[in-house]
Amino acid sequence: MKLLHAADLHIDSPLRGLSRYEGAPADQLRGATRQALENLVTLALEEEVTAVLLAGDIYDGDWPDYNTGLFFTRQMTRLCDAGIPVYLIAGNHDAANLMTRTLTASLPKNVHYFPTERPATVVDEQRGLAVHGQGFAQREVRANLAEHYPAPRSGLFNVGLLHTALTGREGHEPYAPCRIDQLVDHGYEYWALGHVHQRQVEYDADVKVVFPGNIQGRNVREAGPKGCTLVTVDDRHRVTGLRHHDLDTAARWHELRVDVRSARDVSDVLTLVSEQLDKELAGDTEPNRVHAVRVVVEGPTDAHEQLHRDHEKLLNELRAIAAQRPDTWLEKLRVKTSPPEERLDAAHADELVGELWRTAARLSASPEQLTEVIASAELLGKLPLQLREELSDPQRQRDLLAEAVELLAAELGGAQ
Repeated sequence: MKLLHAADLHIDSPLRGLSRYEGAPADQLRGATRQALENLVTLALEEEVTAVLLAGDIYDGDWPDYNTGLFFTRQMTRLCDAGIPVYLIAGNHDAANLMTRTLTASLPKNVHYFPTERPATVVDEQRGLAVHGQGFAQREVRANLAEHYPAPRSGLFNVGLLHTALTGREGHEPYAPCRIDQLVDHGYEYWALGHVHQRQVEYDADVKVVFPGNIQGRNVREAGPKGCTLVTVDDRHRVTGLRHHDLDTAARWHELRVDVRSARDVSDVLTLVSEQLDKELAGDTEPNRVHAVRVVVEGPTDAHEQLHRDHEKLLNELRAIAAQRPDTWLEKLRVKTSPPEERLDAAHADELVGELWRTAARLSASPEQLTEVIASAELLGKLPLQLREELSDPQRQRDLLAEAVELLAAELGGAQ
């Protein structure tokens, strides 16, 4: 038996704000989730899998029109024509109460959509498979859904299909919380999880508990290879293989962190970034993939003040370097450097700069207070809606605070 486990497809995720970025390959990035799903279906056909397991967040929210649903139906029909069943649940992004447009009744007969009001079981005696699952009725599910999942079916390979954060994951809401030991002791051979976008084998013994990650990165917080997990099962219902397959052939995100402590000036920084970028992309063999790269330069360096004062120049120099590679787009530059240690000590001695850093540290440690400060800013109401939404993200708030403090410290240091 072979099962293909995927989750968090987020088909047609809008990727808001791309229009603000110079030279962004918007069409290719927006179409990447569709390409990843097409790749998943092609892989299922090539591997002649027994079934496909989709563990929630098939969609990114309510559709702007029916094209998203029609695309998914076409892909499921490809599997139906090959006799491959699909088992899926709704997650927090495509919860039942969020979707005003649906084509559930028109899905091909191979698609088994689990209910949201209670867990259910679908048994395929011919294939030796029992799949248990429950979708999200609303976006915020705080109850432990797993504790009500049915008992395993004897003589079959039992799969638990669940959208969950387990006991919590950074960057993910703690939906449908449950413990690893609870899942392991439930009696299923495999738990096909979704919600966490980073691939992780949570338990790897006689029972397997797996997050496959999402099938396509959509921003720099979802950097690196993305895809699905191919599960191989022997005749005694033991998992004999868990193999990741990349699906993100259209686009991949990278966060390139470059230590520039050896740099004396901007020219040295450009050299260091260019060299590391070459190393980062050297092993990629996918000819049509676009690489969206965020560069973060960090470390104590003599170039610190120059980097902050000439940020725009550095950014465009890096864009020019990226433009020499037709497959590469520089999404953003973050400067997180500091003065060399001896100068840093002197700056700390300065009362004004010292107080600036202390205030920033207090705000960074108190997300609620930082949010209040940003919300009270007079300019906030004049910003476009998309920027205001971006500023509601706590991590983005901390990043902006750090950038502002570094810039101010550099300016104050240069005036002395």
